[in-house]
Amino acid sequence: MTARLTLRIDLPNGTRLGPGKAQLLANIVEHGSIRAAGAAMGMSYRRAWLLADEINRMFQEPSIVTRHGGKSGGGAELTPFGERLLSCCRRMEEESRRALEHDLAWVEGALDMAYRPHGAADVDGDD
Repeated sequence: MTARLTLRIDLPNGTRLGPGKAQLLANIVEHGSIRAAGAAMGMSYRRAWLLADEINRMFQEPSIVTRHGGKSGGGAELTPFGERLLSCCRRMEEESRRALEHDLAWVEGALDMAYRPHGAADVDGDD
């Protein structure tokens, strides 16, 4: 396993945009439903729906639209704003990785690989 960089943006209205919400958007594109998008991430439908609702409410425009069931079934897709938001997230992630790759490699090279953290998975408190 190599070190990886994740990007989380703490926005002025108190919301956060990070890798989980970006992946949910990407999974909605791939799977065509909130339920399947969440399941692909190992989360419950309720959790996925709550995240999708938050994404829709945190910006001036919605990112996700849903279709109610019927003969062809329900589903979800991104709005043009949601597509642009996902593209922006992916671009920021890639540019951050590219800009910081040397520093990240240095930090990874300085690790004591024999050290094993105790207790919680989030050992630095910066979830």
